[in-house]
Amino acid sequence: MATSMKNLSDYNSDTVPSAAGMKIGIVVSDWNQKITGLLLKGVTDTLIRHHCDNKHITVMHVPGSFELTSGAKMLADTGLFNGIICIGCVIRGETPHFDYICHGVTQGITLLNLQYPIPFVFGVLTVNTLQQARDRAGGKYGNKGDEAAITAIKMISLQKKIRKKPDQAGHHS
Repeated sequence: MATSMKNLSDYNSDTVPSAAGMKIGIVVSDWNQKITGLLLKGVTDTLIRHHCDNKHITVMHVPGSFELTSGAKMLADTGLFNGIICIGCVIRGETPHFDYICHGVTQGITLLNLQYPIPFVFGVLTVNTLQQARDRAGGKYGNKGDEAAITAIKMISLQKKIRKKPDQAGHHS
């Protein structure tokens, strides 16, 4: 969560596993594209910085944040990815539309995490103003795209550790 106490791009790279060999799907909303484009750059730059091969990164665009879950499911159904990152930006307006979209996307991504054997990462900004979005897409609070990429790397790495045979994962029979 971005607060005045936390920079989304501030992390200890020594605690991040290598992303070498990981195949990552990214679903990005074209709504609020100036913001989501910056978030996408944060994701891809961070994945590459942690040794994910550019050819193992697939980006799919959807019209808006509500469509992120459908797009993520389409990518997951291919069976080609170790994890999927969902990138979007929803800015509060004058109607309850914000609440419905945010709730639907949050619930949808949660359900995908429970239904599929790969991690789905929530990289969606839910903000009150355009300035808050800018602050979290490369502004004073860093870039939530960086945070989403690190989360994906860590969750995929955790999953790989769990799937290893017990003696390989450091457990004893």
